[in-house]
Amino acid sequence: MAARCSYFAAEESARGIRPGESPAAALRRILATPGAHQAPCCFDALGARLVERAGFPIGFMGGFCVSAARLGLPDVGLISYGEMVDQGRLINEAVSIPVIGDGDNGYGNSMNIKRTIKGYINAGFAGIMLEDQVAPKACGHTEGRKVISREEAIMHIKAAVDARNESGSDIVIVARSDSRQAISLDEALWRVKAFADAGADVLFIDALASVEEMKAFCAVAPGVPKMANMLEGGGKTPILSPAELEKIGFSLVVYPLSLVGVSMRAMQAKAPPIFLNTSISDMQDALVAIKDGGVPPPSALPSFQEIKDTLGFNRYYKEEKQYQVVSYDVHFSYSVYNEHYVNMQFPNHMLPLVGQVKDATTLETQIDSNLS
Repeated sequence: MAARCSYFAAEESARGIRPGESPAAALRRILATPGAHQAPCCFDALGARLVERAGFPIGFMGGFCVSAARLGLPDVGLISYGEMVDQGRLINEAVSIPVIGDGDNGYGNSMNIKRTIKGYINAGFAGIMLEDQVAPKACGHTEGRKVISREEAIMHIKAAVDARNESGSDIVIVARSDSRQAISLDEALWRVKAFADAGADVLFIDALASVEEMKAFCAVAPGVPKMANMLEGGGKTPILSPAELEKIGFSLVVYPLSLVGVSMRAMQAKAPPIFLNTSISDMQDALVAIKDGGVPPPSALPSFQEIKDTLGFNRYYKEEKQYQVVSYDVHFSYSVYNEHYVNMQFPNHMLPLVGQVKDATTLETQIDSNLS
C-alpha cells in the first residue's frame, strides 16, 4: 500500500512515518519497540498537529471526542461512517505520524465492516479499532452497553482481515471487546483470545476495573500487543503511568478526553477576546502532562460526568426510554386451554387471541367478551 501523503513532509527528527513507509508499517514498527506508547485522542486536524508537535509517535482519532466536537452530541452511535471517514482524512493529511481511527462497531454487519476497513485505509489511517457492541453503540464507560454474540463478533474480525487482504493493505486491526461490563471478565478474555486467533493485531478490553483485571488481560494471547484506555476524570479503569502499564504488559495507551476536555474548559472560561487562543495553550499543557506520565489535573478539564452532562448523555437516555419496546415471552398452557375450551367452536376472527395472551385466564376473559 502506498505511503500516505500529508500536507507537510516529515521532519528528519520525526518519530512517525518514514519516507516511503506506509502509515500501518510505521505503526507496526513503533509497537514492536519496547514501551507503552502513548496516543492522545484528537478530534480535528489542529489537535492532531499539536499531538505530533508534542513528540508523540502515534495519534488516535476517538469517536467520543469527534462526536462531541463535530456534532455536539454524546457518543451513542449517532455519528456516521461518512462523518468519521471525512474527519479522519483531514486529520491524516495534517500529520506525518500514524493515526489509529475509531471504527466503532463497523457501522453494520460484516459487509459494512469490509467497506469501513477500505474507507479507513483510503483516508490514510494506520489502524482501525473495531468493537463488539450492538447498534446503536454506547461509550465504553457509560450505561447501556450490549454486545453481539461470540460468533458474530469473531466473524466481524474475519471480515476486517479479508478486507485488508483484498486491499493489499497492512492496516492494523485493533479488536475491542465491551463484554467486560456487558457480561463478565471471563467472557471478555475469551473473546479477545478468539479475536487474536481470527487475525487481530492489537487487543483491547474496555472498562477493566482493577489492576488485577488488567494483568489477566495482558496474560491472554502472549505476543499480541495490548491497548489500555486511561479515561481521565472518572472512568472505571485505574489511571496508571506508562511505566506501570508497560510493566503489566501494555504496548499502547490512549487518553480519550484530555484534548476535548481542556478545549471545553477553555471555551467555558470567562476571558477577554485577547485570550481566545487559550485553548491551544491548554491543549499543549495537557499533552505535556501526558508526556510526563500522568494526565491533566482536575482543574484543567471537566470531570467525565460534567462532559457527559454537557453533551446530553442523560437527556439522550431519558428520551430513548420513550421509544423502548418491551417484549414478553408468551407461555400458553395447552393443557388448561384443552380442559376449558376443547368443545368450543371458535370463529376464525378469534383464533389470533391464542397467540396474544399470557395465560388461559386472560384468554377466557377475552373469549367471554367476544361471545357476549
